[in-house]
Amino acid sequence: MVRANGAVSLRELARVVQTSEVTVRRDVRALEAEGLVDRRHGGAVLPGGFTRESGFPQRAMAATAEKAAIAEYAAGLVREGEAIVVGAGTTTQELARRLARVPGLTVVTNSLLVAQALAHANRVEVVMTGGTLRGSNYALVGSGAEQSLVGLRVSRAFLSGSGLTADRGLSTSNMLAASVDRALVRAAAEIVVLADHTKLGAETAFQTVPTDLITHLVTDQPPPEGERAEAELEALADQGVRISVATAGQPGAQGGKAGAQERVERNERGERNERGERGDRGPDGARRDLPLPAPRGGGHSGLTASAPLGQRISDLTPTRRR
Repeated sequence: MVRANGAVSLRELARVVQTSEVTVRRDVRALEAEGLVDRRHGGAVLPGGFTRESGFPQRAMAATAEKAAIAEYAAGLVREGEAIVVGAGTTTQELARRLARVPGLTVVTNSLLVAQALAHANRVEVVMTGGTLRGSNYALVGSGAEQSLVGLRVSRAFLSGSGLTADRGLSTSNMLAASVDRALVRAAAEIVVLADHTKLGAETAFQTVPTDLITHLVTDQPPPEGERAEAELEALADQGVRISVATAGQPGAQGGKAGAQERVERNERGERNERGERGDRGPDGARRDLPLPAPRGGGHSGLTASAPLGQRISDLTPTRRR
């Protein structure tokens, strides 16, 4: 599976071979000792070098519950009448399916799959870039796509990628896709990155969004063995990136706007807390949002971690970059 896809998560391995993650983790350690794989961010990759892009069918089947939770949370960030750009990817495709319910929305995209998901949304206007079709991810790339974005200005860009690190930011393994993503970034006032835990700590060849341009990261809870993913989250927060953790299986994570919207509203209430008090348990026993020091000059007044009680990311105190 690693040779075919370039990378695979422990969760996916356990599901495919119908055994526990504990057993899979032990066997991956044995394979690493033999030099056959490298263990990274809750999974395994080919030894040495950058993580390479897997095929679209493999990406679509990986971390499906996590992507659904991330997409549900991200959809709650979008307001009626807003103009946004949405990049290509399996997570952004999940987002597009949920954006169909937002009235008066304008979505600019280079993704055929995003456009298809919104094709029958009566009150959503879809604007597609030009360009050359890249069949491996159903996206339009090249100079035609980039030129069609010149002069465009929207409130937010929602982007995914193949890897995310605090040092390099968001990256992808294809040069043409990276170039279009950079054009999407230039068109937006705020950049929201959607990346599940398998992307955290992964290195791929072409940078798309430097860390200092990322306004907000929406991700999922790393597994217990995901020390590297946890470390990347801490480092990203230290650099002023707002972190929100969407948990698969929570109300609103896989359908229904209320759950995700409620988490977003708690975020906003936390940001307005001028006393800077730390969150506490709510009536449902979950951690309330924690207002933290403000990120670099953007539209947000604080960094907020939406996470269950006891989660390490919820206790971060980011250091402002000078």
